[in-house]
Amino acid sequence: MTDSSKRPLAVFDLDNTLADTAHRQRFLERTPRDWDAFFAAAPHDPPIAEGVALAVESARECEVVYLTGRPERCRPDTLDWLAAHGLPEGRVYMRRNDDRRPARRTKLEILRRLARTREVRVLVDDDELVCDDAGRAGFTVVRARWSAPSAVLEAAQEQEGRT
Repeated sequence: MTDSSKRPLAVFDLDNTLADTAHRQRFLERTPRDWDAFFAAAPHDPPIAEGVALAVESARECEVVYLTGRPERCRPDTLDWLAAHGLPEGRVYMRRNDDRRPARRTKLEILRRLARTREVRVLVDDDELVCDDAGRAGFTVVRARWSAPSAVLEAAQEQEGRT
């Protein structure tokens, strides 16, 4: 049962929703993929104006939380990036370092867990498969289509469970 005394949640993805990862995709285009370099470059992601504006606007009525496929080891850099770009404070849900399940599975699991006690007003994500599954599960979804889709990032999310 949800707690109606608390503000609803607005759940935001990070990569290619709030943070532009285009500059670091080159690390995933090589064989083998250089995951350490890919994540080490994340603090240099430029913010995506459309996503940041939506997060700030959502914070007026909702508690903003972040749901990312980034591994837990990226938490300090991620928290610093959110603060540096003026995003609303909020809890950050990250993948365990050893969790290689597809993003759509890990994110839907967390969304369902959140929805047990709180109203999830919206999920904002760029991953079409995550959006499709969340929509089928009854969540309201905003598809973050303000970044160019990346086949290499999609493969990383779905086949390698890395982001």
